[in-house]
Amino acid sequence: MKKIAVASVLTFSVIVFSAFVQNPKEASIKRGKEVYDNNCMSCHQENGEGIEGSFPPLAKSDYFQKDPKKIITVILNGLNEEIKVNGKTYNMMMPEQSYLSDEEIADVTNYVANSWGNKSKTVFTPAQVKAARK
Repeated sequence: MKKIAVASVLTFSVIVFSAFVQNPKEASIKRGKEVYDNNCMSCHQENGEGIEGSFPPLAKSDYFQKDPKKIITVILNGLNEEIKVNGKTYNMMMPEQSYLSDEEIADVTNYVANSWGNKSKTVFTPAQVKAARK
């Protein structure tokens, strides 16, 4: 009986503890939403669908699904060339966002790569962003 009570207390403790410990990817995505809202949403919109003809969608974007690491490159360096996203052509300049910290860029990349129908198995890290800056 004592063993059952101890086992019950331990199981309960693990459940309570795990409710307070957040998965690192989920924590990054949560922080990334804030970065997105403050730096990206005005062009790419709250729903990530962009503005057709002006700002490409990030939602279900075939452009990034082919190479998710490209998100980091575009954030760091901006973009000033014609691109095709989901079959539509866009040719608006995106200014670089290199003023963001490595963590902010990793977080917003995780957010974009896992929102609006995008699903990435990759967890982007500040170390990857730091390496891409070089």
